[in-house]
Amino acid sequence: MASTPVSPAHRRKILRVVFISLLLDLISFTFILPLFPRLLEFYRSREAADASPHSLLNRILLGLNAYKQSFSRNISDRYDVVLLGGALGSLFSMLQAIASPFIGSLSDRYGRRTALLWSMAGNIASVALWLAATDFRTFLASRVVGGLSEGNVQLATAMAADISNAEQRAATMAMVGACFSIAFTFGPALGAALATVQTVAANPFATAAGVSLLLILIETLYLYLYLPETLPSYRMSQPADVSVSTSTTRAKATSRTNSYLLLNTTHFIFILFFSGMEFSLPFMTYDLFAYTSSQTGKLLGFMGLLASILQGGVTRRLNPLLAIQIGVTACAASLFLLGRLTTEAGLWVAAGLLAITTSTVVTGLNTLSSFEAAETERGGKLGNHRSWGQAGRALGPLLFCSLYWWAGREAAYGIGAAGMLGVSGLVFGALKAPPVTSESQ
Repeated sequence: MASTPVSPAHRRKILRVVFISLLLDLISFTFILPLFPRLLEFYRSREAADASPHSLLNRILLGLNAYKQSFSRNISDRYDVVLLGGALGSLFSMLQAIASPFIGSLSDRYGRRTALLWSMAGNIASVALWLAATDFRTFLASRVVGGLSEGNVQLATAMAADISNAEQRAATMAMVGACFSIAFTFGPALGAALATVQTVAANPFATAAGVSLLLILIETLYLYLYLPETLPSYRMSQPADVSVSTSTTRAKATSRTNSYLLLNTTHFIFILFFSGMEFSLPFMTYDLFAYTSSQTGKLLGFMGLLASILQGGVTRRLNPLLAIQIGVTACAASLFLLGRLTTEAGLWVAAGLLAITTSTVVTGLNTLSSFEAAETERGGKLGNHRSWGQAGRALGPLLFCSLYWWAGREAAYGIGAAGMLGVSGLVFGALKAPPVTSESQ
């Protein structure tokens, strides 16, 4: 639905605050990603020396090993910590799937600014727990708190929709997507570099955690000082009128182009296959080309850099449906190639195709979803949309890696390509561009 008009100067101010704050948030969030293997090795070694075999971490590792040994193929012990990292990632995503609709609905009721500041309080607590985590229980608690409180991405998406009309919507959503690409290009490298600086003997990752906490605190203060409320004031100050307006606009929204069920299902299935492939990529590069962590990091950095360039230069100018169609086609081609490649050149071509996917599909789906939501329900609807994607991200790595171990690379990526062709069927056969974007193009 159309957004309440805002002046160009006010819109630019809000976009600047949203962009800077989201970039700080995502860079802080990505610090930990390359550290997971070393983090978990540290806690495993510490508990092996100081704790009983019945400690929480040891019990989790025993369960994961039992799962791993249920496969017919021999799986190297090298993957134990990687599998544990994947399990923690799945836990975080599942908690996000649970929390996102509630955070979005609260932002509809109390305002985006209020919801975001409360979310930042949870983020501060999460990173502070990581800073203090000298044992696995505390580290696990930090991931749980973070999973339940992280709302920056969906609220940034809602705010971007609040201040954008139909013609501006795709470009604004692409800006949010560009924050992801930039952060994932530089954040992991910064986190890895900070992890080499040891300041606290009991927690060798305290420097990275401390800088991450500093960025979150700066972001929170910046938001408190400079972020205005983007939710129109009449919806908070006149609840009686809101209920009438909501029922009217919701009736209009449901008659729009795409149903929420179709958009959410497409999001879920796409993320299910894409995240599974994404998580298995380090396994594949190690098995096929004996890539080190540094070499895999360079590959992922290339993908992030290319995606950020595409977000800023191409995706923002595309009709959102066309962007999605290009992205899922590129993803299906990449999965097909990954299942059959034999050279490093082929790997980098596949990575380039995945960068196209990263820069288009989720941004396009968020844009289409924002068109279907009335102003009074936008936070909740976008929260539900994110929830479906996070559910796919929780299940994808587990299912895809299980298939990889059980049936092999060719079968896993072949099935992934077939699944992405199914997503393409939904995208080309069922999704439609909202009339305003069709006309503007």
